[in-house]
Amino acid sequence: MGNRDDLLAGAKRCLREKGYDRTSVRDIATAAGVSTAAIGYHYGSRETLLTQALFELLDEWGDSLGRALAPGSGDDAGTGFRRMWEGLIAQFRDHPDLWLATVELFLQAQRQPELSARLSDGVAEGWRGMAAILGSEPEDAVSDRSARTLGMMQTALMTGVMIQSLSDPAHAPTADEVLEGLGALGRLAEPAPPS
Repeated sequence: MGNRDDLLAGAKRCLREKGYDRTSVRDIATAAGVSTAAIGYHYGSRETLLTQALFELLDEWGDSLGRALAPGSGDDAGTGFRRMWEGLIAQFRDHPDLWLATVELFLQAQRQPELSARLSDGVAEGWRGMAAILGSEPEDAVSDRSARTLGMMQTALMTGVMIQSLSDPAHAPTADEVLEGLGALGRLAEPAPPS
């Protein structure tokens, strides 16, 4: 690997260990085994490098999560959905560093307009991917409407459960609790029978 790749790998390691705001130029250079000047030469700034590293981590995570959450060949829709939630909650528990970095990314986007546009595209792509997983179909077959409804709602629910899991791991929601709550919300959303 060259200095550029070493810096990217070092930045990923620092993001997972220290987070975005607490990672310094020196931290990255030390993790990469290069001089601090190499960051400016290869990436222009600490922020540019950390942002690229974070998006790469999220891409890697998204690929592995998509494979892990894809329904099993014998699963019916309900079993597949339960298995998805069990997998998501396990991810929150097993990889809190990555999920905290995700939260930090949203905070950074509030201060960096160029990051906000990139993040917006990533969120829309995530909606489409989630709708594809839930619908057991290829992403290019997912309609815009399905991405903006099914994919968006699953992502919103997932994000909320993730925040609760990170803020109080000892009392994190279980898959059973999430599914029971979703059932209750579904009943509330049903129109009242005509009287």
